[in-house]
Amino acid sequence: MSHGAPLRLAFTHIPRRLWAGGYNYQSNLFAALNKFCPGEFAPVLFAKTGDDDADLAPLAAIPGVEVVQSAAFAGRAGLAAALTLGLDREAAAEFRTHRIDTVFESARFFGWRLPYPAVAWFPDFQHRRLPQLFPVAARWRREAGFRMQIASGRTVMLSSESSHRDFRKFYPGAKNEVCVVRFATAPSPAFLTANPAEIVAQYQLPERYFYLPNQFYTHKNHQVVVDALAILAQRGFDAVVCASGSTDDRRERGYFDEVMGRVRSRGLEKRFRHLGMIPLSHVYALLRACTGLINPSRSEGWSTTVEEAKSFGVPMILSDLDVHREQTAGTAHYFGTDDPVALAKELMCLSENSGGPAIRNLLPNQDVRVAAFAADFAKTVRLAARA
Repeated sequence: MSHGAPLRLAFTHIPRRLWAGGYNYQSNLFAALNKFCPGEFAPVLFAKTGDDDADLAPLAAIPGVEVVQSAAFAGRAGLAAALTLGLDREAAAEFRTHRIDTVFESARFFGWRLPYPAVAWFPDFQHRRLPQLFPVAARWRREAGFRMQIASGRTVMLSSESSHRDFRKFYPGAKNEVCVVRFATAPSPAFLTANPAEIVAQYQLPERYFYLPNQFYTHKNHQVVVDALAILAQRGFDAVVCASGSTDDRRERGYFDEVMGRVRSRGLEKRFRHLGMIPLSHVYALLRACTGLINPSRSEGWSTTVEEAKSFGVPMILSDLDVHREQTAGTAHYFGTDDPVALAKELMCLSENSGGPAIRNLLPNQDVRVAAFAADFAKTVRLAARA
């Protein structure tokens, strides 16, 4: 890298339908680096041939971001080569062609012989905390990847102090440099153009509704929300939850059908509404107009949906995880992950005390939080580049 030139950072594309939180994370990260570290970094996003242009176009539109589509990033052949031969040769060749300086590994290991400094992002340790939710092969594949990254001396990036404690617990012998980089978001103005009142009407939602924008992954624990709604229905209290997000959990293919079957068997079709995979502009519109955000997850590294709700000052009802309390500094409403009675109580209280419908705007302190996110990420990359 010549003096004064931006550091060229390689990222791999995260399809939104597979992990909306990861997609939004990278989108916000690229925008934050452009705004708060101008000229210092040049993100190069490597996607496989055939990835959805609707995903890639908004990322390519962020100033300074390059998008490269290549067959080298398709399938698991590269990972197999990285694990057995020590290098994903095809990916490494693409990095060389595009003059990469440092690699950001997210759910992807490029090998212990990778000739570039690398940051390994461990979003969470769900496979260790909730091993029963993973098929044996998937659990061990993820664990093998983490251990190989640790053994390869990667600089490890974590998203919370809660995850940092997990890391020290599960890998007590690790000598890697470890950095905690807390995600913060300021949604792009391009995603705030939709009129919330019109979007609420489009989906035929009532003025008061709770929003659950988590993908239908098993650990996201939608069923406790259904159980809470059933309790409220028995009490004659009307509460509506609208959910959005992908229904594809590769670990448990029938999870979405199971949740919706529970909704139908209890006659809750009008109270639990699934909207599908909706545009991001609609997600933000529904977030701005909702009575409150729900995140009932059993495991999080640093919840993107919580962070987005924080940016608008949305009231939140969250599962009582250490990371949720860390992320919200104790300002949310909390309930046990297996306690639908407590969740029903929180839904009722927030609904009764929320006042009239309101459209929220971004809070004024977002730049401070996002600037800190960008600065901590930049510090982590510089640390890896010097290693």
